[in-house]
Amino acid sequence: MVEPISINLKSRVRSDYVYFLSYRTRWSDNDQYSHMNNSIYYHLFDSIVNTYLIEQCGMDPKLSPQIGLVVSSYCQFFAPLGFPQVLDLGLRVDRLGNSSVTYEVGVFEQGKNSPAAVGGYTHVFVESESRKSSKMETETRRGLERLHKL
Repeated sequence: MVEPISINLKSRVRSDYVYFLSYRTRWSDNDQYSHMNNSIYYHLFDSIVNTYLIEQCGMDPKLSPQIGLVVSSYCQFFAPLGFPQVLDLGLRVDRLGNSSVTYEVGVFEQGKNSPAAVGGYTHVFVESESRKSSKMETETRRGLERLHKL
């Protein structure tokens, strides 16, 4: 098993990310402590990744012969966020395999250069019908290569 490279995610900055999507927080994103609930961060990760896959990789969740299934995820929190802030989500690819990809998402308060949180997950691409692992589609791979920061 390959051990992940230890990276200080708190030191990430906007320029470490390739693709961005804005998100306007909602009142319902806050928890009882008046900051964004930790589960919302995973909604944000799904939103930016799937927006990118649809817009830049030609994937259609209802019709594509292949889908990505999440097999692992993580998030590190550095500063609180909450309604009514506007956030910028930054996306990059850290690892790109034959049938899997590891994404990283930086969550930035609009106008800030340091992330409030960094997280992500690994997708394994599978055939839509059988759910068996399969080699990544060419168009998907090309789109993801544009996000791969070495």
